Amino acid sequence: MNAHSTSEASEAYIALGANLGEREQTLYEAITGLDEHPCIWVLRCSSLYETEPVGYLDQPSFLNMTVAVSTTLAPGELLAFMLEVESRLGRVRHIPNGPRTIDLDLLWMEAAELATPDLELPHPRMLERAFVLVPLADIVPSQDPSGLYSIVHTALNSMDGKDGIQFWKTCSWRNDSGPSESLKE
Repeated sequence: MNAHSTSEASEAYIALGANLGEREQTLYEAITGLDEHPCIWVLRCSSLYETEPVGYLDQPSFLNMTVAVSTTLAPGELLAFMLEVESRLGRVRHIPNGPRTIDLDLLWMEAAELATPDLELPHPRMLERAFVLVPLADIVPSQDPSGLYSIVHTALNSMDGKDGIQFWKTCSWRNDSGPSESLKE
């Protein structure tokens, strides 16, 4: 069981993708890695979708999904930990948009706007990618106060080319420890 911090938390959305090795297992290991951090609680997981590669096409299909997390980390700290999880799971960066064991992208953090050399929020290509929008639509609640629900559904409804993403299976990752009751409100 995790002993999570109880400071004021923010909700963030993270996209996950994998196309090398045991893709589903690696996605679940990444989610577990995130949730093991004392300042990150995984709240919701989308279904898993199999998608065609984008950009660099000479590679296997991806499994993609998104997770909603609650965290007391600042955006840069959350990104740094996400990169650490990628590294632990064997991520190497040889070819831009190339094959990878795991990819974690910070998409959104309570409508924060940020532009640094390492991180841009909201994610600059989030609304152009069906492999992000479809799973994100699974987990953003309609009553989300940040406006993300409307943004995601508007972009998804106007998007062409959603054929390259196919439902694969429902997420079976479960968090046994869960966030404290005060964070669920």
